[in-house]
Amino acid sequence: MTDLTDLTDPDVRAAVADRLGAELWGGRPVVLGPYVLAGATPYVGWLRGLGCPVLVVATTGGAGEVPADDTCEVRWLTPPATATMTDELRLHDHLAHHLPAELRAAVDAFDPDRRGAWWATPFVTSDEPIDGRPVTGGRPGAFVALEDKMRADALWEAAGVTGPAHELVDLADDAALRAAAEDLAGPLGTVWSGDARDGFNGGGNYVRWVRDDADRAEALAWFRPRCDRVRIAPFLDGVPCSIHGFVLPDGTAALRPVEIAVLRDPGTRTFRYCGLGTTWDPPDADRAEMRAAVHRVGAHLQRVHGYRGAFGIDGVLTADGFRPTELNSRMSAGASTVAELDRRFFAFLQAALLAGHDTGLTVDDVEALVPAMDAQRSGKVVCVGEGGVGTAAQSHPLAWDGTDFSRSEVDTGNAFSIGATPSGSYARVEPCAALRPGERLAPVTAALLRYVERTCGAGTAVAGAFEPAPDVRVPA
Repeated sequence: MTDLTDLTDPDVRAAVADRLGAELWGGRPVVLGPYVLAGATPYVGWLRGLGCPVLVVATTGGAGEVPADDTCEVRWLTPPATATMTDELRLHDHLAHHLPAELRAAVDAFDPDRRGAWWATPFVTSDEPIDGRPVTGGRPGAFVALEDKMRADALWEAAGVTGPAHELVDLADDAALRAAAEDLAGPLGTVWSGDARDGFNGGGNYVRWVRDDADRAEALAWFRPRCDRVRIAPFLDGVPCSIHGFVLPDGTAALRPVEIAVLRDPGTRTFRYCGLGTTWDPPDADRAEMRAAVHRVGAHLQRVHGYRGAFGIDGVLTADGFRPTELNSRMSAGASTVAELDRRFFAFLQAALLAGHDTGLTVDDVEALVPAMDAQRSGKVVCVGEGGVGTAAQSHPLAWDGTDFSRSEVDTGNAFSIGATPSGSYARVEPCAALRPGERLAPVTAALLRYVERTCGAGTAVAGAFEPAPDVRVPA
């Protein structure tokens, strides 16, 4: 007899996903958005499989395949121009809850009885319906607030997780800012992170590397119009990485580590986020400690904040071990990377947990999938250009020589695509045969950055001498 909770069986996962999807949306009209149209493609297919009519509220076309014309309606919502990914994502909640009259009318024509639902991004709050339609996929505002970088260190302490030295400093207090930077500086200086006064921030947009007075002045010029406080901590050298989990009714399921390709330019002291992957492995003892941190943090979130669903802990694997730096209280890009094992199952699981549905699954059920995640490695080799003028969509194969990409006229297993976004451009290599188990993702993403800069023009805004962070951990 088949164990109906044995998620290692793909047929069981499909059946569980079918059940969760039917409970959430089965047969009802669903509005997807605000989405980059190419990013909505798999969701449209999943919903159509549940018998759902679909309307996509699209902000731009994006990179990659878009839904076929006969699978959904598409209505365009042009957001204001933005300079960063943070600014772009901050708009999602306002856009969804304050649709232009013409677009509201289109949604009402699509779902005249208002029996449907929205399936939104994690940056749309779910506390209130949108024109009478419940929001699935979005988060309660209280969960969004947990991402404030000023709250992370108290959370690590409450959960019994070792965090880095740090100080929270008022940006109006010059003497305190200077003293904290001097006291906390390591060999590579300090890192300053801004608060969430004006809303969520991510993608490294509100992070600055400070080594000298010029860096400090530049950081203050950036932060003071946008934040009230900064978190100052030593620059943690090592592999940027994350660990993820799902808070379920009986506890927290911990997944496997993910490398974060945060490249850095030592000359300009700037960072660039360029994707995630699971081809890299930390030492076994560090992996165990990272997963234990997820169990402890998840228990705290559940007990104190009534949390449910996915979350992630970003940090750095330093010479002294893993040190957490921030909490992502959502199905983040890192969680989505390990979820490549079965994207549909994990997307439906997350939506069901956020909606408060009884999934019938336990921690043991979900953690049973970790060996399969280890066996099926994946990676997101991407390049986000911010503040540029966008770029014409294009796609073609790339050749890989072990160090750099070049254009190819034949299929190589490395499929390059690039397209415009509201804040600039987005490029990716998917699939990417250049990724190999046991090797770092960051050198491959650095090669993508060089290729985009070399071939796609200044409008992509990716210029810089960016390099991977070193692996400095010496296993015990």
